[in-house]
Amino acid sequence: MNRRALVIVLLVAANLVSAVMVVQAKHKTRELAHQLQEERVRHDHLATEWAQLQLEESAWANPDRVAQVARTKLHMVQPKSYVVLEPGQ
Repeated sequence: MNRRALVIVLLVAANLVSAVMVVQAKHKTRELAHQLQEERVRHDHLATEWAQLQLEESAWANPDRVAQVARTKLHMVQPKSYVVLEPGQ
C-alpha cells in the first residue's frame, strides 16, 4: 500500500470515528434535555405543593380558628376577670 492510500484510509477512519462521536454527543444532549424537562416539571409540582401547604398553614394558624377549637374541642373559656399577682405575694 502506498503512502497516499494509507493517508486516505486514516482520514476515512478518523471521519468515521468523528461521526460516531457526534452521534453519541447528540444522544447524550437529548437525554440531558429530557432529564432537565422532567426536573422542571417536578420543580413546578413541588412549588405548587409548597404554596398549598403555606396556605393551609396560614388557615390552621388563624387566631379565630384557634379560639374556636379551644372553645369547642378543649372546652376552654376566656376568664371574665382576673388579677395578676406579683411574685412573693
